[in-house]
Amino acid sequence: MSQKVRGFTLIELLVAMTIMAVLMGISLVSYQGSKKAARDGKRKADLEQIRSALEIYRTDCKTYPATGSVVWGQPLAGAGVCVNNTYMEKIPADPGSNSYYYNRSGSNSYVLCASLETSTEGLKPDCGSNCVGICNYKVINP
Repeated sequence: MSQKVRGFTLIELLVAMTIMAVLMGISLVSYQGSKKAARDGKRKADLEQIRSALEIYRTDCKTYPATGSVVWGQPLAGAGVCVNNTYMEKIPADPGSNSYYYNRSGSNSYVLCASLETSTEGLKPDCGSNCVGICNYKVINP
């Protein structure tokens, strides 16, 4: 008596590989969405941190820093009467390829803007023309 050895046919292997490829594609898309949401969360947290530092700066120096003095990746240091103070060791930079935008309008107000990746609104708040990308998240002084 001889035994028949049965293996997988080419069609069965192709079907199995196609199913695996579809599942991997779905997971990759989901993973990319999670990464975008995480970067957006970091952007929002960064802007809130910067806002806190700016408010402490204003309390000490009686004004907000000038527009050009807020440099991403550099310290937020005092000027004028509070020149020896450091309010943030390193102003955070955008975690993606865009950048944040800061504009002081007068001595008592400012605007901080960022471009979120997961926003569906496509709004451009009043952040000026220097914002990179679509500025769809804005933080102002309280």
